[in-house]
Amino acid sequence: IDPTKASSNQKQRVCTVVTHELAHQWFGNLVTMAWWDDLWLNEGFASWAENWAADQLFPQWSMWDQFTTGHLSAAMRLDALKSSHPIQVPIHHAEEVEEVFDAISYCKGGSVVKMIRAVLGMKAFQKGLGNYMKKYAYGNTETFDLWKAWEDSSGLPVQEMMASWTEQMGFPLVTVTDEKWETDKVTLTLAQEWFLSDGSPQSAEDMDKKWCIPILTCTEEGTQQDMIFMREKTATVTVPLSKGGWVKLNAGQDVPMRVKVTSTMIDRLSVGIESKTLLPADRAALLGDAYALVKAGKMQAEELIKLLSSYKNEDSYIVWESISAILVGLDTVMSDDPVMSKRFSALAKKIVLGLLGQVGWEAKSDDGHLDVLLRGMMIGLLSSFCYDDASVAAEALKRFHAFQADHSNMKSLPSDMRSSVFKIVLKNGGAKEFEDVKAYFDQASDNAERKHVLASLGHTPDPKLKTATLEWAISGEIKLQDFFYPMGAVRSSSNEGRSIAWAFMQANFNAIKAMIGNANASLMDAVIVSCAGGFCSDEKADEIEAFFKANPVPRSSRKIQQTLENMRSNAKFLALLQNSELKSDEFWSTV
Repeated sequence: IDPTKASSNQKQRVCTVVTHELAHQWFGNLVTMAWWDDLWLNEGFASWAENWAADQLFPQWSMWDQFTTGHLSAAMRLDALKSSHPIQVPIHHAEEVEEVFDAISYCKGGSVVKMIRAVLGMKAFQKGLGNYMKKYAYGNTETFDLWKAWEDSSGLPVQEMMASWTEQMGFPLVTVTDEKWETDKVTLTLAQEWFLSDGSPQSAEDMDKKWCIPILTCTEEGTQQDMIFMREKTATVTVPLSKGGWVKLNAGQDVPMRVKVTSTMIDRLSVGIESKTLLPADRAALLGDAYALVKAGKMQAEELIKLLSSYKNEDSYIVWESISAILVGLDTVMSDDPVMSKRFSALAKKIVLGLLGQVGWEAKSDDGHLDVLLRGMMIGLLSSFCYDDASVAAEALKRFHAFQADHSNMKSLPSDMRSSVFKIVLKNGGAKEFEDVKAYFDQASDNAERKHVLASLGHTPDPKLKTATLEWAISGEIKLQDFFYPMGAVRSSSNEGRSIAWAFMQANFNAIKAMIGNANASLMDAVIVSCAGGFCSDEKADEIEAFFKANPVPRSSRKIQQTLENMRSNAKFLALLQNSELKSDEFWSTV
């Protein structure tokens, strides 16, 4: 990439790809898994190591905070589905492994390594790894060999603790069922259960599932040194407090789990949120957990909207990653209810314009890496919720025209905001703007720049131009590795775009299959998500399921199952929102 043109996101991505692949010199090359069912030994560790190395090189990037809203969130989104799989998944034939090169092997695997490091401490963690590498150099191993190395270096029962995390699917929800607040301490009673994204009923066998959970806590004094292991369905933990203080479970988000706290805990934590004594990863996690709990029917939707108001002065990129995910998630689901969608969009617009007032369009001389990422994210949110604001539309058009006149003008249109400005211009324009943006594809000097066009062109409001975008995607003019990006842009542009993309995929399915041929299964997975994802109704899920039964894609069967389960989960979520206070005018007038 060109360092003068590349966005901060692109620079970070290049760094983590390089560090990830270098990690395979140890996990993969020096020591190799005995068989594919331990794929995570390669990919999970490399996913952890990419962040560890990047953090050592660029501590100002806050990679471990970003890990919690990136890798960990991706792992829990997938692992909350019944169509997920354990980290250690049985592989009977080598070709089956294509289906598990996913967020479980990579992101959950990396999250589990992060958890082990937090429990063992860096010294014992590093010593165990070193001994493991020396003992098995140029040989093959299984997961228990690594557990044994860490048991020897730490004296802790690693095998017993980790079996529940790698050998069974899913992760726990820890609920605070009782609390006793005193002047200098709080005693919390905890219960664990399997967390499912749609909160669906569980069998007696499912209800018996449990994990060996390290309970890590923090207060305004910092992370507490005492740690307990929650091995049974319930546990009690006592945490020392400052007068009137707060306590946060799962400090630093080192454990892949959801936490349901009490209203008293939220009230106390709001002080830490507003004063920012609660660290960014933990502030973000409160929102992420709340959104997941609402979706699962375990928390009232109105409580989530009110919790968002505690973040009105938030300026951390890490926390805004969580806020952004919630805004986009709610917008996707509510888009199937025009009245509720209109009310929510007005609130989202108000929230995002508030961030614009803090961050602004212009780069500042003292901007750090995360400030640049935050501005890029903010303009992305403007393109979703505020593109019709007159001042936003005018500013985007001004910058676009300056960029058209001189593509080297990085000040007017830095790479971090280019795709989003293209979207705003497209959404407010017609055929001329469509052709202007598309023209940059042939003018761009590298593929990273071309992707700005691929990711935005489908956001034109004209249905004929949306179809033209999809036809261009399969024309052969776009590299095979990138041809699904325009499909995703059309699908995510609007409800109309979603329907156009799905109809196009059905009509051109044989052509798309022929294009992909024997290429990696992840390409077809990406097409399926880009064209068939995003719907929020059981009827559409049934229609899509019937299509793939008639047109089977065996190598993408797991991705299809996961897409359908997500769709049905979102349909359930929409019904839940429609039966909440969010349906009333009175509620929206108070937020």
